[in-house]
Amino acid sequence: MNEAITTAYRERFTMVCDYIARHLDEPLTLEMLSSMACCSPYHFHRQFLAFSGQPLYRYIQWLRLRHASWRLAFKPQDKIIDIAMDAGFQNPESFSRAFKTAFGKSPRQFRQQPDWLDWHQRVPKIASQEPQTMDVKIVDFPQTKVAMLQHRGSPDLVNASAAKFIEWRKSTGLSPVRESKTFGIAWDDPATTPPEAFRFDICGSVSEAIPTNDFGIINGEIEGGRYAVGRHTGSLDNLSQTVWALFRDWLPGSGETLRDAPAFFHYLNFVHDVPEHELQTDIYLPLK
Repeated sequence: MNEAITTAYRERFTMVCDYIARHLDEPLTLEMLSSMACCSPYHFHRQFLAFSGQPLYRYIQWLRLRHASWRLAFKPQDKIIDIAMDAGFQNPESFSRAFKTAFGKSPRQFRQQPDWLDWHQRVPKIASQEPQTMDVKIVDFPQTKVAMLQHRGSPDLVNASAAKFIEWRKSTGLSPVRESKTFGIAWDDPATTPPEAFRFDICGSVSEAIPTNDFGIINGEIEGGRYAVGRHTGSLDNLSQTVWALFRDWLPGSGETLRDAPAFFHYLNFVHDVPEHELQTDIYLPLK
């Protein structure tokens, strides 16, 4: 297969995966998707499996169940029957069976006690998106006071720390998510750091110091100064690819030098509120 054919093949199946992600709440038929990929339904199955690592039906179901799991964990006000219907299931019983097969717990059990380590082990890797072309800007970021939860340990458990931070926000009314900004300070690269040594701080902007609490939330700040900012769109699973693209592709030709401070993320929306493909995250690299 020559390079031109390989590129066209990758582009077609990337387009199919993008379409699936954007239409998870609609019927997705083999005939329609194979037509988009310009191949017969017979050959589409094998080609899609080779591209994504999952059979078509399982790929679609995994995406729907992933989003359902985030809603169960982070949106307790959402009814399970509504989550089931939005995930394409005709009734809560079929949703419960599929969810338990996928994650080892019923939707209700998962909502009460998510096991994120087990979740990460069970969830297959979804086909990576194409590298993004970013419009990188240089900004002066003001020193920002934050309420901070210091996550220490496996990156697969960051969701558990995020849930604790959300619970603190809701129970105290401090740093409310709709009026405040939400940040993540990336001290370490999860791909090169042993899980037990991984550090990541979950933060929400505040206007004044927060009191001592039982959640382990402390007062902190994000250092002000010059930053290069690029926007990542889509799944947070691919966020590190965009970060490294900034280091590898933008920084060498920019004439800029990094400052000795951690990169951080500004989360503009959240996976339990919007589909994964609509996630927007600004990446801040500290500059001298």
